[in-house]
Amino acid sequence: MNEMEIPKLSFDENGGLVIVASPTSSKHDFDFFEGKWNLKNRKLKTRLNGCTDWVEFDATQEMHRILHGKGNIDNFIASFDGEPFEGMSLRLFNPETRLWSIYWADTSRGEMDPPVKGSFDGDIAHFFTKDTYEGKPILVVFRWDVRDKGNPIWSQAFSADNGETWEWNWYMFMSKAN
Repeated sequence: MNEMEIPKLSFDENGGLVIVASPTSSKHDFDFFEGKWNLKNRKLKTRLNGCTDWVEFDATQEMHRILHGKGNIDNFIASFDGEPFEGMSLRLFNPETRLWSIYWADTSRGEMDPPVKGSFDGDIAHFFTKDTYEGKPILVVFRWDVRDKGNPIWSQAFSADNGETWEWNWYMFMSKAN
């Protein structure tokens, strides 16, 4: 499902991720996403254990620009096993580095995940961070594919081997809501 390659990662002398903005990165990268969306989600039941079983569910999302366009915020509304679920993203654009930082929080934990950082290169964007999953260090990548701005695709993958291999574990197929 994800035929595009994930860019190779660079690390500094302390093992930190080195992320450099693309030449086209700007505060307008997410302008296409403003408004209300319907989402078809496809998410692995479990992660990083060879699982091939997927859960599919619908959701809605609504994004608003903030900070005079240098940021945006959205809410993600879904239901899991009859229980309401809400998530939110906060995206901030740093005009000096020209990198976006994307923060995620949801009702399951009530705290922000470490931000993924990156930029759009044309209509494709990759955002990376170091995190932990079930107590083990991982790398996380978010990919935005907006070649069709009316039907963007967001996806997420984890790597437990410092970016040598990746497991795609969540896809959101979006369409504008009326």
